[in-house]
Amino acid sequence: MQPPKSSLFCGFIILFCLPVFAQQSDVNRYTLFTGFDYMISPARNLTERGFESDFGVTVKPWLGLGGDFGALGSNIISGAGTINGGETVFVPLLPPGAASLINVPFKSTTYTFAVGPQLYFRKWEKVTLFARPGFGGIHEKADIDLSQVAPTLIFLGIPVPNGHQTDTQLFYGLGGGFDVNVSRKIGMRFAADWVNTHLFSSLLTPRQNYIRFSVGPTFRWGHLKESSGELP
Repeated sequence: MQPPKSSLFCGFIILFCLPVFAQQSDVNRYTLFTGFDYMISPARNLTERGFESDFGVTVKPWLGLGGDFGALGSNIISGAGTINGGETVFVPLLPPGAASLINVPFKSTTYTFAVGPQLYFRKWEKVTLFARPGFGGIHEKADIDLSQVAPTLIFLGIPVPNGHQTDTQLFYGLGGGFDVNVSRKIGMRFAADWVNTHLFSSLLTPRQNYIRFSVGPTFRWGHLKESSGELP
């Protein structure tokens, strides 16, 4: 289920209004984050764990630009989807009345990559809030165990999909979180992101929502320069 357009619009308004608030007086130029990544997709009953890393350059106290990379993998789990209702998991849509629920075990490896702005709210010395639009790409490789559903598909005259699937798609979404500033150069980040995409469109009829949680240390260095109109 996709969020209404009004919610997305309000989210972007909040993102771009954040800079009007008071900012911290001492800001680093560069930020590197790396940590644990946990991503779920309710429509696919998919849970993946891995790591995320991003590098950013602060161009204004309230604005950073950078890139993000994540690598995640799942164990063999059971992806369930309703056949008649439209949400299917690695199985083509069956005729009405053919079945109501299936379970398809699969193993997947997912890579995410994104670039764009990150907006900061620096009112407190020990905590830095941030928000970001989510624009990027997602690449997934999946090995699917179709042994349980292949006989049904053959009986209904439906071609059995390939058990090895690979796909790359663009995504969009919103995210944010906060850094707990242990010191000027080291912090602890907690973040959450929502993204929407359509992986394996030939097999999965609906678009999918993904929610990602990440936690880990941030390392910061450098100073903003007064000559460019920034903080000393």
